[in-house]
Amino acid sequence: MAHIIVVGNEKGGAGKSTVSMHVATALARMGHKVSTLDLDLRQRTMGRYAENRKTFLAKAGLDLPSADCHDLPDIDPSTLSPGENIYDHRLSAAVASLEPQSDFILIDCPGSHTRLSQVAHSLADTLITPLNDSFIDFDLLAHTDAKGEKITGPSVYSEMVWNARQLRAQAGLKPIDWVVMRNRVGTQRMVNKEKMERAVKMLAERVGFRIVPGFSERVVFRELFPRGLTLLDLKDIGVKQLNISNVAARQELRDMMKELKLPGVDVNF
Repeated sequence: MAHIIVVGNEKGGAGKSTVSMHVATALARMGHKVSTLDLDLRQRTMGRYAENRKTFLAKAGLDLPSADCHDLPDIDPSTLSPGENIYDHRLSAAVASLEPQSDFILIDCPGSHTRLSQVAHSLADTLITPLNDSFIDFDLLAHTDAKGEKITGPSVYSEMVWNARQLRAQAGLKPIDWVVMRNRVGTQRMVNKEKMERAVKMLAERVGFRIVPGFSERVVFRELFPRGLTLLDLKDIGVKQLNISNVAARQELRDMMKELKLPGVDVNF
């Protein structure tokens, strides 16, 4: 069976689609068959990223390893039993059709709570939650006191992940490997950064997730989107000498992929 990776939280702007595209492309470049689903049916950032890539590669005459991006299939409402949710069936039908042809299925969730996102989380073998290095984003995971030093309780998102874990346990499936990725971490040592680090570590022990390294704030990610490219594609499009920032960003991606500990993946880029 394909290993299902879900990238999600309930807040926009955390870099979910950038992470999704880089993880999917890294796996494809390592020889794995990767299928992706974008559950943000309105904004479709991941879908647009994939479309940009396809268009750019066709115009440039390049054939670079890429994930296969798919849309959710349509379901005839008349086939549903009373009380059944059509979105549940659209997602389950998509996963069922992609599993035989995929080593990995990566699902990019919207930055809000939706029925599709809720179901996707219950399907996750690996759940990646990108988190901006800010207590505004940390509030997505847990509530803290005024000083940001004591956790006062879990958030609705943490509770949703807990419910997803319960559903998987009831179905006899293996537990979700939940990883939280701190994105846009500043390079300088600051009080807020240190408080965030302590808070995330405390919550990891309390709620049960692993912390993996994420991406620093870099202009290159915004520049890559219109062409659908990733850090791993730069040399293939004629960039002969990577600048220091790009080299550091590739190392961040390498470190992240290693720490995800995906089955059968030997990080070799």
